[in-house]
Amino acid sequence: MVVRGESRPTAGPESAPAAFRSAAEGLRAATFRPEVLAEEMPAPQRIAPHAAALSADVTVGDVDVATGRLILLHDPDGNDAWGTVGGLPGTFRLVAYARADIDVEHISDPLLGEVGWSWLLDALSGHGAEHVAAAGTVTRVATESYGGMADEDGTAQIEIRASWTPVGPASGDLDLRPHTEAWGELLCTAAGLPPVPEGVTVMPSRRGQRGA
Repeated sequence: MVVRGESRPTAGPESAPAAFRSAAEGLRAATFRPEVLAEEMPAPQRIAPHAAALSADVTVGDVDVATGRLILLHDPDGNDAWGTVGGLPGTFRLVAYARADIDVEHISDPLLGEVGWSWLLDALSGHGAEHVAAAGTVTRVATESYGGMADEDGTAQIEIRASWTPVGPASGDLDLRPHTEAWGELLCTAAGLPPVPEGVTVMPSRRGQRGA
């Protein structure tokens, strides 16, 4: 039950390293559930020498229930803060953000943060996305209304911010498709969508193919 959404990352100018251009292709090749629409967004320019980025929304019944970003960073010289790969500083880093609405009663669950973090780790593991040096935060946000807005129901959201260093083969190009698809799964899980039964597929939806 996965389809290809629009996801054309900014791979940078032709002068960008071949390794970066190849890694960015993995973002473009990712497939998502039909509820997910991913598209290119401007990448931050000052965090690393090369960057590409995607944004995505999860929509159910014409209502956006989750949103997120995935940013690919590349420093050919390596960055000590990105952990080590093969004994050397990591040269790639993925930075992910996911935000989704949750039931208000869940906001006080003491295990919400731990569960939210497990969604990411489980998604990476399930897609075979090897990585090191994962780090991040899980934030719960509750909104209450007062005065002239007192009749409005309260809302609650969970926000997951994470980064990790992808690991590829000792020789060969780094494949970021599994990592990108894991991010898409994180968005769907946070939004409360049920898992897709193993072996079940669907034809691509019109929305999932917009602009393709």
